[in-house]
Amino acid sequence: MSERAAPFYCPYCGEEHLEPYAEDGTWFCRDCVRAFRLKFLGVGAPQTHGAPQTHKEIPQ
Repeated sequence: MSERAAPFYCPYCGEEHLEPYAEDGTWFCRDCVRAFRLKFLGVGAPQTHGAPQTHKEIPQ
């Protein structure tokens, strides 16, 4: 288990009483009795479909 991926609070209730769950990246909140998983997706701005395109100059 990596300590770098430890959450500071529950994404559902906001409390801080978390403990590791069954697998890597899974956590259990003792306050709202929910389990959740953390997953690192990457660094940088997301590329989405339908995003505005940059302005291109017309050659003269």
